Amino acid sequence: MERVKQLVAERPVVIFSRSTCCMCHTIKTLLCDFGVNLAVYELDEIPRGREIEQALSRLGCQSLPAVFIGGELVGGANEVMSLHLNRSLIPMLRRVGALWL
Repeated sequence: MERVKQLVAERPVVIFSRSTCCMCHTIKTLLCDFGVNLAVYELDEIPRGREIEQALSRLGCQSLPAVFIGGELVGGANEVMSLHLNRSLIPMLRRVGALWL
């Protein structure tokens, strides 16, 4: 759990993902298209990825991607897309310094 907190604190936007997950790819593409410089951790490609996934589960994240903005767990693809559709995502990204414009 401490490792997750440490990784999340390092950048304004952090995504824990699987390289083969289409929803993970969709959310990463959405944020990159906005110009967000995000940190992505592919849990199926990094050492101890399974441990990180278990820690995310204990934090309340039941599926991937697990998106953190400003150090807080936003949720998965559904939550991020809901924020985007109700026009809350970009202001949130600006508040944490992930977008400049």
